[in-house]
Amino acid sequence: MRAGSGFVRSTFAIAFAAGALLAASHAWSFPIKGTEGILPADTELGEDVGLQPRELFRSDVNGGKHSYLVNLGDMAFSSPGIFGGPARQAGMSCESCHINGAGNAKLFVPGMSTRHGNFDTTGPLFNPKADNGVLDPLTPPSLRGARFLAPYGHDGRLASLRDFVRNVVVNEFAGAEPTPEILDGLVAYIQDIDFLPNPRISPDGRLKGKATAEELRGQALFNKPFPHDPGMSCSGCHIPSGAFVDHKQHDVGTGLFKTPTLLNANFNAPYFHDGRYDTYDQVVGYFDKTFDLKLNAQDRRALVAYLNAVGDGEEPMQADSIDAELDEIANFSSTFDISLPEKNMTVISLAVDTIGTELRELQEQFPERKDRTVKGGIEERRTARAHISDMVLALRRIETAASQGKFEEARAEYGAFKQLAAEARPKLAAAEPWSLFNPPVREAHFAALRELTTVADGGSVTPR
Repeated sequence: MRAGSGFVRSTFAIAFAAGALLAASHAWSFPIKGTEGILPADTELGEDVGLQPRELFRSDVNGGKHSYLVNLGDMAFSSPGIFGGPARQAGMSCESCHINGAGNAKLFVPGMSTRHGNFDTTGPLFNPKADNGVLDPLTPPSLRGARFLAPYGHDGRLASLRDFVRNVVVNEFAGAEPTPEILDGLVAYIQDIDFLPNPRISPDGRLKGKATAEELRGQALFNKPFPHDPGMSCSGCHIPSGAFVDHKQHDVGTGLFKTPTLLNANFNAPYFHDGRYDTYDQVVGYFDKTFDLKLNAQDRRALVAYLNAVGDGEEPMQADSIDAELDEIANFSSTFDISLPEKNMTVISLAVDTIGTELRELQEQFPERKDRTVKGGIEERRTARAHISDMVLALRRIETAASQGKFEEARAEYGAFKQLAAEARPKLAAAEPWSLFNPPVREAHFAALRELTTVADGGSVTPR
């Protein structure tokens, strides 16, 4: 399950209260922080909402299917198994910071973040060897259109996406050296994530269609030379015909950082490398002051209107659903089609571990009978949970057989797993009205957890 789908603000006290008062939720209802206390209290890595960033793939747009490498990379991206130390123990994955390949404006780790939406990748928590002794958090960037946006890292220090991904896994999150195949997969997956289409701009980056007078004024200002230096303009760095980047590093008064794209930027707040600004108006105000642009109020409104037009995208959010979860599990499990014949235990084990976690999280979307926040559908929920348990057991049998060198048996167990997966949709759909995929049920469930959070923090609210 994508990281944005869970309520992440758990402590020992919250987990205890949930078990004692709601008697409803296993650790999976409190993802990432968990009951182990790996991450600081009040860590947030997700939200208690059913809407998540939409993930659009180039292969889908072109009418093709996801390749083995893309599915492998997507699976590794969702797996804590590629990280090491505290990150792995806490159940974090690349998804924790880049939900569906987008950013995570709710990310907050006390001592590692200065605000929601940023995080210090060179702090002491995940890899003490990488600690630079300075609290210098960065915003996890959206990966949409990453294939167009080299060099990589906010400071543009690495020209190669492959080198950058390896650095994140090994140096920032203390993971073991990834196999070349896993790295190939991660790169293939990231390069397949597309920008959301924006019908308001042409291929050369200019506004088209029914642009307002204010937006057109903003476009003209965007291309206008700066008063103090005719050789500079907004479009000189954010080149409209080049995905609004120039692939260079610049110091705009905050240090040396690469030019970020403006495509789909409406969904990438907070802004600047450290997330210091929440709105375009604040960003425009900063540049106006720093570069003495002499903008009046009308100019600033026009530039903000233009940025909103350029930064837009179709269907930026999507509802979490049973079909979406099962489709993802199907994509991940398709890696068995290659890894089992090749007797590739690295990929087999990664698949079993990652898919198993996805299934257990999916199971928690169908609350148990003793969950007081859900009324009705007891038998339907029980059937859904039992079926998912059967899928987890089938997964384990695949790995057990493969680890013993019984690959024919493992392939047979994979066939059984695929049959269970095919039977899952109607059984889970029957329980959907009483699941957390149903917005009213979800809100009631998480409202109770928020009340428990108040109790755990020393408040006096008691769940009803």
